Amino acid sequence: MVNSEIIIAGFGGQGLLFSGKVLAYAGLLEGRELSWLPSYGPEMRGGTANCNVILSDTPVGSPIVQHPNVLMVMNLPSLDKYEADVVTGGKIFVDSTLIARKVERTDVEAYYVPATQMANEMGFPGLANMILLGAVIKKTGCISEEGLPAALKKVIPARKADLFDANMAAIKAGAEYVG
Repeated sequence: MVNSEIIIAGFGGQGLLFSGKVLAYAGLLEGRELSWLPSYGPEMRGGTANCNVILSDTPVGSPIVQHPNVLMVMNLPSLDKYEADVVTGGKIFVDSTLIARKVERTDVEAYYVPATQMANEMGFPGLANMILLGAVIKKTGCISEEGLPAALKKVIPARKADLFDANMAAIKAGAEYVG
C-alpha cells in the first residue's frame, strides 16, 4: 500500500472534511497508521476549509502535511495556495467546474473532474466532494475500494443514512470519470 499525504481544500460547506474523514476511517479499517486534521476559517460555510490526511504503513510523526503527494481542490484560492507544495510526481485533483485555470506545474499529474457539474446532473448537488474523492481513490490507490462501503456507513451521520447509496454512486462516478 502506498503512503499518502493528502490535502483536501476548498470552501466550507463543500464536504471537504467529510471526504477526509471517509479516507481516514477507511484507512483505520485497513489497519493503517493515520492522521486526520481538519481546519476551517471562522465561517463554517463559505469560509476556507481544508483537512490533512495521512495514511501510512508506519507510525505518523506529525499530523501536518507540508508537502502532499495528493492534493484535492474545490476552489481557486486552494489551488493557488497549495499547488507549489505538492511533491514532484504528486497528483492534483481539480473540480474543473469551479476552477477554470489549469495546474501550472509540469512535474505533477493533474486530473480535471467537473465534479460540481456531474453532481448537479446526478441530482445530488451536495456530493461533488464524493465524486472528486472517487477520482482520488481510483488514481492513487490510497485506500482499497473494497473497504469503502463499510467506512462510509460508519462516517455518514444517522440523520443522513438514506444518502449512503447516493454517496456510493458519486464515488463510482468519479472513479469512472478518470477511469
